[in-house]
Amino acid sequence: MNSTALDLSSLAVPDTFLAAGWVGLAFLAWRWLASGDWRRLAEPARLNVFLGATVAVLALWQIRTGVKPGLAFHLYGIAALTLMFGFWRAVCAGMLILLANVAFGHGRLVAVGLDTLLLAAVPAWVSWNVQRILERRLPNHFFIYVLGNGFFGALLSVVALGLAVTALMAASGAYRLDYLLDHYTPYVVLLIGWGEAFMTGMAVTLMAVYRPTWLESFDDARYLRNK
Repeated sequence: MNSTALDLSSLAVPDTFLAAGWVGLAFLAWRWLASGDWRRLAEPARLNVFLGATVAVLALWQIRTGVKPGLAFHLYGIAALTLMFGFWRAVCAGMLILLANVAFGHGRLVAVGLDTLLLAAVPAWVSWNVQRILERRLPNHFFIYVLGNGFFGALLSVVALGLAVTALMAASGAYRLDYLLDHYTPYVVLLIGWGEAFMTGMAVTLMAVYRPTWLESFDDARYLRNK
């Protein structure tokens, strides 16, 4: 079956869950507009990088496999987007990716709200908070940035995503919890999580060295100067 990572519209998910997803997404959109972060996309250089990164992650999401409807496995790239653009624009990019998947015939619009919260907002929130904690608690060093944010931040973001999807599918009755714990959760947490960590760590390292301006969370003066 050709599906998005969740394709909740193809599962027996109650309408209340889908409606709650749109309410949550609307709340995040309101907060983003209030924050003023969206104004950064008015700068042509930032917009070009944002759109290019979004298309690259969209292509990454097309390389996937799965055993059941809604139980697909693929790399996500949300942690990298968060390090590049921050929480708000990473979630926006995730929503655009899901809308593009709908346009390609992968899933239905009704599930985009809940999909965005689970597949974009949850991992972006985890990655963003890992970055904030490391900035406060550990020395400002290049390897701490790469390993802490790029590697472990990405790993934790996928772990949180996998647990959130497991909880949602079990609570909605789409799959039994024991089935998810046997056939879905361990593979997301261990295999996809570690793959995401290595991919993000390498991508962040290359950008920090060759295109540091693409990483809004990276500061040469903080992480490299006088080190």
